[in-house]
Amino acid sequence: MKKAEEKTARKTAERAAPRQTAVRRAAARKPESHLAMVRRARRINRELAEVYSYAHPELDFENPFQLLVATVLSAQTTDLRVNQTTPALFAAYPTPEDMAAADPEKLEELLRPTGFFRAKARSVLGLSAALRDRFGGEVPGTMKDLVTLPGVGRKTANVVLGNAFGVPGLTVDTHFGRLVRRFGWTEQTDPDKVEKEIAEIFPKSEWTMLSHRLIFHGRRVCHSRKPACGACPVAPLCPAYGEGETDPDKARKLLKYEMGGKPGQRLKPPADYPGEPAPPLGAR
Repeated sequence: MKKAEEKTARKTAERAAPRQTAVRRAAARKPESHLAMVRRARRINRELAEVYSYAHPELDFENPFQLLVATVLSAQTTDLRVNQTTPALFAAYPTPEDMAAADPEKLEELLRPTGFFRAKARSVLGLSAALRDRFGGEVPGTMKDLVTLPGVGRKTANVVLGNAFGVPGLTVDTHFGRLVRRFGWTEQTDPDKVEKEIAEIFPKSEWTMLSHRLIFHGRRVCHSRKPACGACPVAPLCPAYGEGETDPDKARKLLKYEMGGKPGQRLKPPADYPGEPAPPLGAR
């Protein structure tokens, strides 16, 4: 595992070399045509695909129902906290029928670590009952049906469709939205409008993995308050270069998860994940 982390860090360092000349050229370039922006966007996606060849959904799940519930629970908390909470949850209520019949107070107590546990309990009770009563206990595989479930919007539906059913979708969460604006792919802030504009830039086959790559990059490098610009593998292609720390050594200290030599968010990450798995709830 240590060798894998060292390889990842070395690869990142190589890509994140100062490259000041390229960055200056990017900053000094003339206003960009739409075609040029599309070409640059697709190049960024290719670069990120090499850096995050192991990108994946960062919620632990074994079936569509678990992914649906975990995604609903991820609102206003981290995927790590959800992953630390769901083992006990799904052990107690493994099916929609089981969860729909759960005692609300017991369910709330299980969900307490994720925050907003009363509202989340109502959502998962409601969506579980809807799955039981309207869909035969199965998670539907269409956007039209998914968004009729309590607590499920387009973002959650796209997560489920892309990762449980293989239906391409764009997951416009806070990281995705921040990066596409920093990259200059859109100026929109409304998630539905962001989704529409980004969908026009990339082929449909890329939507799900593009989402994973951008979310991975946003969580590890391109942070909201202090992006690690000096350690960014796509710095020469980014018009927002310089918003964060540009010194390579200082920037590397800002990297998170496997990029910074720390555990990831999944307790059971995919086999090709180069970092350490997350600790269970209560572990130090």
